[in-house]
Amino acid sequence: MTVQRILLEAIALKKCVIATYNHVEMKLAPYILYQRNDALYVDAVPLEKAGQPPRFVKLGAFHLAGLNQVALADEHFEPGALYLPETEKYQGNTIFAIAT
Repeated sequence: MTVQRILLEAIALKKCVIATYNHVEMKLAPYILYQRNDALYVDAVPLEKAGQPPRFVKLGAFHLAGLNQVALADEHFEPGALYLPETEKYQGNTIFAIAT
């Protein structure tokens, strides 16, 4: 299964994914898949970095080309207030997003 397809399923089911990004294993809660400058990105909240909770909870942008070893986790997440679907960068660029 491709990275994009795994992320689409994760977003639709509000399931976490496990992935390696910049050589660091992470557990991510993906919110939206979108296009920017002819590249695909997913905005997600990192729930774990290298097995540890992050110091700060924030919505980060992850370039799909940098995501490796992506797999669905058997863990659901509840969307938080960090995701703002009306953000300008998503307008006209959204491929798929969680239902709000």
